[in-house]
Order: sequence, then structure tokens, then C-alpha cells
Amino acid sequence: MKILVTGCNGQLGRALRRSLEAAKAGVTTYVDIDTLDLTDAKATEQFLRDGEFSHVVNCAAYTAVDRAEEEKLECAAANIDGIANIARHAEELGLRIIHISTDYVFDGNSNRPYSESDKTAPLSHYGTTKRKSETTLLGLAPDSMIIRTGWLYSSTGSNFPMTMLRLASKGHNELRVVADRIGTPTLADDLAGAITAILMSGNWAGGIYHYADEGVASWYDFAIATLDYAGFSNTIVRPIPGTDYPAAATRPYYSVLDKSRIKATYNIEIPHWQASLRRAIPEMLAALAEESNKSQK
Repeated sequence: MKILVTGCNGQLGRALRRSLEAAKAGVTTYVDIDTLDLTDAKATEQFLRDGEFSHVVNCAAYTAVDRAEEEKLECAAANIDGIANIARHAEELGLRIIHISTDYVFDGNSNRPYSESDKTAPLSHYGTTKRKSETTLLGLAPDSMIIRTGWLYSSTGSNFPMTMLRLASKGHNELRVVADRIGTPTLADDLAGAITAILMSGNWAGGIYHYADEGVASWYDFAIATLDYAGFSNTIVRPIPGTDYPAAATRPYYSVLDKSRIKATYNIEIPHWQASLRRAIPEMLAALAEESNKSQK
């Protein structure tokens, strides 16, 4: 087994490095855009040939959802061309591909968790490119695996709970948070653990899967829990409708995912989002303290 992880400096990429090295050290190569630009077809082909990889986990993506409405070409290149440049060599090189996608391929009009077979109808350019990445991959390498997730967070990078903690730590006594958009917070370490379990299982069953932590929350619920667990319970959180928080990209109001297939196929136990958040808070607070120390130097 020889694994390539792309997008290794992102939230999931960093979590995957920890998980994969703990499971089987020394078999994985980690790259980001500074090492390999997946939109460069020739460079990608050469890298794949030289590396003699058995598996590729593609975490690389353009994820600036609002900015994508203006930078449409850049978003499409990163999200569609990148995976195409990997997938077109899958059969010849014997690559098995895991590609990370998103709950934003849905329009949010459901009243029950979305299954893998539900109709997609993305509302944003970002969501459209991610759906196109799915169809492109399966068209070129039908045995590939796609894992859709949503509301991903960790102690690194820009994500919702870290933003809440940064604001509270800087003395913002009142925060206004959208209360009518529903999904499931997902700790990057949990998804990384599931991907690692799949890779180490020796059981390959291609197709589309959904993964998110268990339970359901609004962004308001997520904010309340984050601040409470981190000791900022005195910070007031005001619920607001999504219409009061205008953004360039339209987001689904409901994007809860049905995880039955991945649990049944790979016998994966998924923790509740609140338990995972509690577990992640110490690391998030440590990252916040490190940020503060650096800014004061």
C-alpha cells in the first residue's frame, strides 16, 4: 500500500496525516499546491507515475464559498480539473481514489437526511463545481469512492467554531448567529479516522458515501455549545434568520446527511457532534492561545 494525500495543509489533510501515520507510518506521501498543482495535467501525471501509488485521497479543493461566486474559473479549475487530472490515469496506474465532496451539492429543501441517491441541485458555484467533480471522477474512474461531508471544523484554519472562539476571546460580548440553517458539525479528526479505517480495511466498495458526525444542529446551536464548552458561557448569542446574514453564495437551509451506507459497509461507529466538540475544545483553545502569543510578539 502506497497512499497519496492531496491538500495536506487543509483541515482534513492535517487530520489525515495524524490518523494515517498512527495507523501505518511511512506509507503515505502528503502534498499541497506548493508541492503539486493538480490543475497542471503534465505535472500531475508525472507525479503519479513516479510515485507508484496504490491509493489517492483527494482533499484538495477550492472552498472559499462566497469568493467562488467571483472567482469562478479558479474554483472550477481546482475542484474539477484537479480531480480529472488524477482520475484519467486511475485505470492505467491501478489507482484507487477517495475524493472528498460536500453537502452543498443539495438544495436544502428536504425534510429528512439526504441519502446518496437523492437528487442533487447545488445552489452555489462552489456546490456546482463539487457536483461536477463527482460526475467527472465517476465518468473517468467508475470504481472510485466519493465521501460527502459538511460543516467540517478543527483547531486549524478558518472554521465556524474557531471564529466564535476568536470573537469571544477578543471581548465580543454578543454574537448574532444564524438559527435556521440545519446540518451536522463534523470534526475533521472523525472523518479522517473513517477514511483511515476504509483504507486499512482491505475492503474496497466504490461509489458515493455520506459522512458527518451524528446528530443535528443549527449554526446557533453550534455556537452555543462551542462557547459553553470553552468557558465563554457569558457571551450572549442572538439567533437570527439567514436572511439577516447576506452572503454572495446561497447555502442550503437543511443539509443533514444519512450515514447509513458508510456505517453498514465499513462498520464505522460515528460519534455525536457534541461529544466530538467537547473532545476538540482543549486543542482549539491551545491553538487560540498560540495565535494570541504570536500576535503579541
